Amino acid sequence: MNTAATTRYRWFVKGDLDGFFGLAVDNLVQVLVITALCKTLCGMSDDLIFTRILPGVAVSLLVGNLFYAAHAVRVARRDHNPNCTALPYGINTPTVFAFIFFIISPVYHEFRPTLGDARAAELAWKAGLLACLGSGLIEFAGSFIGSWIRRVTPRAALLSALAAIGIVFIASPFAFQIFERPLVAMLPMFIVLVVYFAHVRFPYGVPGGLVAVLAGSVLAWACPIWGDRPLMSAAAVAETTRRLGWHAPHFYGSDVLVILREQPDLLIRFLSVVFPMGVVNVLGSLQNIESAEAGGDRFATGPCMAVNGIGSIAAALFGSCFPTTIYIGHPGWKAIGARAGYSILNGAFFTAAFLLGAGGLITSTIPMEAGMAIVMWIGVVITAQSYDVTPNRHYSAVAIGMFPAVAAMAMFLLPNVLSAAGAANGILPLINTHLETLQQVRTDAWWPIGVYALIGANSGFVITTMMISAISAFLIDRRFRAAGVWCMIAGGLTLLGFQHAFRIEPGRFSLSPRELLIWQRCEEWFRGTPFFLDVPDGTFLHRGYRIAAMYVLAGALMLLIDRVRRRGQAFEDLAGPAV
Repeated sequence: MNTAATTRYRWFVKGDLDGFFGLAVDNLVQVLVITALCKTLCGMSDDLIFTRILPGVAVSLLVGNLFYAAHAVRVARRDHNPNCTALPYGINTPTVFAFIFFIISPVYHEFRPTLGDARAAELAWKAGLLACLGSGLIEFAGSFIGSWIRRVTPRAALLSALAAIGIVFIASPFAFQIFERPLVAMLPMFIVLVVYFAHVRFPYGVPGGLVAVLAGSVLAWACPIWGDRPLMSAAAVAETTRRLGWHAPHFYGSDVLVILREQPDLLIRFLSVVFPMGVVNVLGSLQNIESAEAGGDRFATGPCMAVNGIGSIAAALFGSCFPTTIYIGHPGWKAIGARAGYSILNGAFFTAAFLLGAGGLITSTIPMEAGMAIVMWIGVVITAQSYDVTPNRHYSAVAIGMFPAVAAMAMFLLPNVLSAAGAANGILPLINTHLETLQQVRTDAWWPIGVYALIGANSGFVITTMMISAISAFLIDRRFRAAGVWCMIAGGLTLLGFQHAFRIEPGRFSLSPRELLIWQRCEEWFRGTPFFLDVPDGTFLHRGYRIAAMYVLAGALMLLIDRVRRRGQAFEDLAGPAV
């Protein structure tokens, strides 16, 4: 065999162009989502988005794409593998939604009444930088402890949170919007379904995602033809064209230090989001590297996962609030013939576009509606793959983790409903009426305290999802000791205030639950101490003591069952065979 011939590796091949369009469209849709949500939900200005966040995105994409391309070349030469395909890499879709919905937007709306729109948006951006940095550090640490986390945590527990966010917060909102603007968004949706579900390829290998975006863009610009409300504006395109110019990325490490010094509580408050999402990203990256190895490309696990974390850290330090990740779907890019060049092209394209100020031009030319179907499909696939890689017997454990996310979606819709109804006092009157009803007569009413307890403050539902799914998975396997230990952990986290505990303050802007940690006390004799929590009169406090007690009691029961079963005395017939 001619070794030289088999080890010759071409950096660019025809398949790299196809791979680039596929990966670029995916990242482009993330940018459309980030731009739209940061403006509408977080009050961020064009200047903040296009001169701070997107240049930071460019840095993070360039770091990872260049590394994974170079690593693919190294692996190809090491293993005499001329068909080695670089790991796909880009913005982490679930984390984009998790950080915007559960961290950045809540901070903006919390401080908007006191700081004003601009300063609240600035603080929300800095909170996003802090969250992104925390996620990056977790991802980097995961390169050393990822295998241990995977060993002690059921896969169903890790993936149930991802599945819930995928279907509830990624797919569902865009599905609603697609059917709100059917003339623009439905045709791209069916193009996406034809390409990704039926595996139909367009002539000349044109990526289906690109076709969907182009079709949606044409339909959006044509809205006035059939009398629909215009979506696009030539004046907006002209305005963004005038903004073209060099926008060098800036180092914002000092801003992160300032937010840590001035608002240290933000880090603690949102650990319930940052930590689970960081762990899920670690495990997802690990699985994607294993998927690539199954396809014949054996990459170094530690360095690949470490660079994944470094990319997120670079994003935070240079202005982006959104972590990066190794994408699912390496076998797909390999199948279309992509090698290392598509990764280089992706990094170079977005670096040039965002540093030259073309981000605004892109978003003013391509409507959000054109990419909705791709994001919806991503959410559906994330959920479907959560089941695909989970043992069949654990499907129920993944499904039970959906309940907290559904409750969270109800909580997110509630402010709009109450505002439209003119409820100036927010949710508190409804809670008080519900409490009076329960005291007077036993009813089957479930709303709203149970829903808010399931959500918890600062999106503690992510932790609740993992806990409930982990306990369920262990019970399915009849591992009662492990289930009991996880119940005890859940009880401890509840007592500390990281799940189920919350407070609702009076006012129309206090519709979402806020944190309530165990050391925060409202009694007057705590005033003047670090433990005192100063809240307005009428604030509803739910510490979750009863829930914590039931977790502990359930854990004790499971440990008792385990002990008795090990002695072979009882519960054997009651437990029955494992399903």
